[in-house]
Order: sequence, then structure tokens, then C-alpha cells
Amino acid sequence: MHQCARFSSDPKVEHGKAIMWIGKYLLATRDKGIIMTPNDSKSFKVSVDANFCGNWDQSEAAEDADTARSRHGFMISYTGCPLMWKSKMQTEIALSSTKSEVIGLSEALRSVIPLMDLKKEPRGQGFPITESIPKIFCKVYEDNSGALEIATVFKLQPRTKHLNTRFHHFWQYQERGEIEILPINMTMQVRDILTKPLELSSFVCHRLAMMGW
Repeated sequence: MHQCARFSSDPKVEHGKAIMWIGKYLLATRDKGIIMTPNDSKSFKVSVDANFCGNWDQSEAAEDADTARSRHGFMISYTGCPLMWKSKMQTEIALSSTKSEVIGLSEALRSVIPLMDLKKEPRGQGFPITESIPKIFCKVYEDNSGALEIATVFKLQPRTKHLNTRFHHFWQYQERGEIEILPINMTMQVRDILTKPLELSSFVCHRLAMMGW
């Protein structure tokens, strides 16, 4: 939907075909929704992913700055139920896959931390709200292992000091043990569905994990 919206002012034939494809998918799945299966043993869980420079197009690169932008996506669940999700083109141009991942991780945590703080109030009023540690999953593969290291090790190099503010706003939560950032296998990264086109088999697998069908 986002990609189609980018060309709403000057659409081409291929954009019309894309709109028709979206319409057919919505028509075929009009009786579907999100299946909620709460699990009280689970607290917050966040899965985040970034697609570095995913809009790269050599034929348009010189005129369109968006071909240099990355996209990140994340989903926040609570007790195993999807609570919030987002797919967004990054406003700043990331110079590496590591930076695009850190930007995505920071954005996801900026959404989940207020929710973590919000649930402390009803707990103080005696409501039985689970207190297990939220687990923040960050995809790690090859050069993206740097994103996990930056997020979990309190060590910033001169070349990464531009990530200082994004890093520090969630580091204190890690120190207190309120957030745990873990690696996840690339093939299990559900947020791929929010950042890039997928083969049908992968799409169906990730849709099952997100929506329950």
C-alpha cells in the first residue's frame, strides 16, 4: 500500500496492476481477521527488522532520493496477541545495514517502552498483570551482527557516536533487566513481511505467526 501511495500523483500502468492485486487479496481474505489466543505466561514481545536500501533502483537513483532509504517494520505483542505493528520508510538515509537495524530497533523500543510504563499503573491498583521480562528480538545475520552488539554492549566507537541518542534511550531499561535483546534466526524473522516482498510460502508462514491463520 505504501509503495502504491508513493506514485498516486503520477501513476503508471504497473501501479494500476498493483492496486488490482491488492484488491484481489482483500476480496479473497474478506472473511479473515486476527485470531487472538492469549497466553498469560507471556509479557511483551517485540520483533523488529530493517531492509537496508530496499528501494534501490539504478534507473531512478539519480533523481529519487527514496531509492537510498531503508524501511523498517516491527510488531509488538502482549500475552502472545498482536498489539501494535508498523512498516515505515526511514526518514534519514542509513549508511549501513547496521545503522538501519539500530534505527528500526530504536523506533520499536520507543513504542513499547511507554506501554511497559503504562501497565505499571493498573498493576499498582491490584490488577493481575504478568511481570515477565519483555524480549526484544533483533535480526542478526552477517554484517548485521553489529546492530546486536551495539544494542547489548555498552561500548560506542567514534564511528558510531551518531547512534548515541538512539542507543541511550533504551540502555537504562536493559541495565534494570526490564528489556532483553536477543538474536533471532533470519528465517524466523516474522517482520520480513513488513519490510520486503516475499515468496508465497514465506508470506503464508509469517502471516500465520502474526495473525493466527
